[in-house]
Amino acid sequence: MKLETNDVSHLEWMSEEADKENKYEKPWENGSLRVTGNGRYFCCGDTPFFWMGDTAWLLFHQLTSREAYCYLRGRKELGYNVILADFLHTPEQINMAGESALEEGDFSRIKKDGGFWKHVDQVIKMAEELGLYMGLLPVWGSSIVAGGSLNDGNLDGYLDFILDRYHDAPNLIWIVGGDVRGDVNPGLFCRMGRRMKEDRPDRLVGYHPFGRTSSSLWFHEEDWLDFNLFQSGHRRYDQTELGAWDDNSEKEGCFGEDCWRYVKRDYEKLPVKPVLDGEPSYEWVVQGLHDLTQPYWKAADVRRYAYWDVFAGAAGHTYGHNSIMQFYRDLSQKGAFGAKYLWSDAIHHPGGAQMIHLKRLMESVDYGNGRPAQELLLMEEGLKYDYVSVFAGGNFLFAYTCTGRAIRLSLTNFKGKIKSAHWMDPVTGMQTFICEVTGKEEAVFLPPEREDGSDSVLVIR
Repeated sequence: MKLETNDVSHLEWMSEEADKENKYEKPWENGSLRVTGNGRYFCCGDTPFFWMGDTAWLLFHQLTSREAYCYLRGRKELGYNVILADFLHTPEQINMAGESALEEGDFSRIKKDGGFWKHVDQVIKMAEELGLYMGLLPVWGSSIVAGGSLNDGNLDGYLDFILDRYHDAPNLIWIVGGDVRGDVNPGLFCRMGRRMKEDRPDRLVGYHPFGRTSSSLWFHEEDWLDFNLFQSGHRRYDQTELGAWDDNSEKEGCFGEDCWRYVKRDYEKLPVKPVLDGEPSYEWVVQGLHDLTQPYWKAADVRRYAYWDVFAGAAGHTYGHNSIMQFYRDLSQKGAFGAKYLWSDAIHHPGGAQMIHLKRLMESVDYGNGRPAQELLLMEEGLKYDYVSVFAGGNFLFAYTCTGRAIRLSLTNFKGKIKSAHWMDPVTGMQTFICEVTGKEEAVFLPPEREDGSDSVLVIR
């Protein structure tokens, strides 16, 4: 079934805008998005695909068509290539036009020809025209599956509808779950994943889990699961137990802000699958979520999560901003988790704009044949914020420090190769030459002091 569009004038306007920009590259034209042969990363055909996602959970609900286009185009121009959103956050969900997806919140009574789904069609089509993948959750599991609204009795009818409606869309990634533990209803989640994979075997399927857990805890060996998503979450090191609804059980593990530990845990599992942080600490969300007197996570924090994740072997990264994920639009109304900026301002905040520097750095080398390389450190790797991460390939080495520690490295793996060392400012992406290290078996690098932060990326090629 083809995607429906009822706002022809808007789509024509959008297409005219795209034509002015000579249209946008569509990665799927190189081939279907798939897992690479080594099981670690993604590619479209033979072209590497570095996942750079943005969290836009309420995109279909909180934005008009024109607002959605402005958001999507802005993200495209900042280098994002995957937008995460859910169709329904609650059974009674309505969009900005007041249109609902279901009759009285009943999944057996879908408004198939209603304006809600036509709006969804339009937004997915906009993303397609812009060359963006949509990582789509059919429902938000923590409210809809855990609450019983979607169940074994009505699941297949709902899946029949969405899988048929979006079967031909070239830019979809299906994501099961939605901030929910897999053991809430593992049979239903597996049924969803299997149906998605049966409908389009060439389409990737993942699972978005509860905070500080990973899809690997429940579904790693399932054939329908193509990659692991974990949620490193929004808590500080000292916020392990808050006595809140989102505390974790001991068996699930909790690594505080050490997001790289989640990557390492999944990276070492068999069979090998790509791993991604599906929800790290959001920019401008209250630390720990619940206590509005706590400080906020800011741009330096989202940079730290991104570099730690990717240098530990993640197949990309997913950024998030508190005001964007909920599309906070009215300062007179209380937003969730301390939201204080309008989404239309938040899309211009620095953390979101700085993710492109990591993406460009990785795409400048053969990262698909790289690996985490902590053994090259000739020093203690450090605890908590002092942790130094290293990622290396046959002809490159990257190291990241968020505190400006001196970095001592073994270079014996690169013996006989001409090597130049640079510092990269993760705020601006600017790379400045340090020295040549050809012939050296080891070297020490002291990051420069800067006015825009203490984190630095060492780049050796």
